[in-house]
Amino acid sequence: MDATVIFSLIILIISVVIHEVSHGYAALLFGDPTAKHQGRLTLNPVKHIDPLGSIILPTIMALLPGGLILGWAKPVPYNPYNFQRRRLGEFFTAFAGPLSNMIIAAIFILLIRFASQLGVSPEFVQLSFIIVLINSVLALFNLIPIPPLDGYRIASTVLPVHIVERFEEFSQRFGIFIVLFFVLFLWNPIFLVLLSILQFLTGIPLS
Repeated sequence: MDATVIFSLIILIISVVIHEVSHGYAALLFGDPTAKHQGRLTLNPVKHIDPLGSIILPTIMALLPGGLILGWAKPVPYNPYNFQRRRLGEFFTAFAGPLSNMIIAAIFILLIRFASQLGVSPEFVQLSFIIVLINSVLALFNLIPIPPLDGYRIASTVLPVHIVERFEEFSQRFGIFIVLFFVLFLWNPIFLVLLSILQFLTGIPLS
C-alpha cells in the first residue's frame, strides 16, 4: 500500500468524521442535544469510526483498480421531536453533512487555483486534489435521494408527506435493488461527470 493510498484513507476518515459532527452541530443548533449528550460532537475519530464503513470497505476499494474510495462513519443520533422547528431542523441537520464536504472541497479548489500565487509545491496540489475528490464524492453520493442517505432525508422534508410515505414503503421492499442498480449502472457515468467538473474547477488535467 503506497503513501497516496494511505493519505487517501486518512483523508476519508477525517472527512466522514467532519460530516457526522456537522450533523450533530446542526441538530444542536435547532434544539436537539442528543449528539452532545452522547459525546459525538468531537473530532476524535474513535467516537465515530465504523469498522466496516471507515476502514475495511475503503481499504478494499483503495486496492482495487479505479482509485474510487467511499466510506462512512457511525451516524450521529438525533431526535427530531426536540427541534424547535421540526421540518426546518430535519432539513438542515440532513444537509449539514454534505455541506461540510462541499466546503472542504471548495477550500482546496481555491488553494489549487491560487497555488502559483501562494507558492505551494506541485506535490501539495496533488494532495489537495485528492482531498477535493474524496469530499466531492462524499457530498454527491450522500445527496442521492435513496434511504438511508442524507439526500432521502432532505427530500422527505420538502416533498409532500404522501409522496414520502409511498417512496419509503417502496424503498423498504426494494431498497437493496435500488442501491445495486444505482451503483452498477448509474454511479460510473455520474462519477465521470463529476471528474470533468473538478477538472474544470481546478484546472488539473485528469488521466
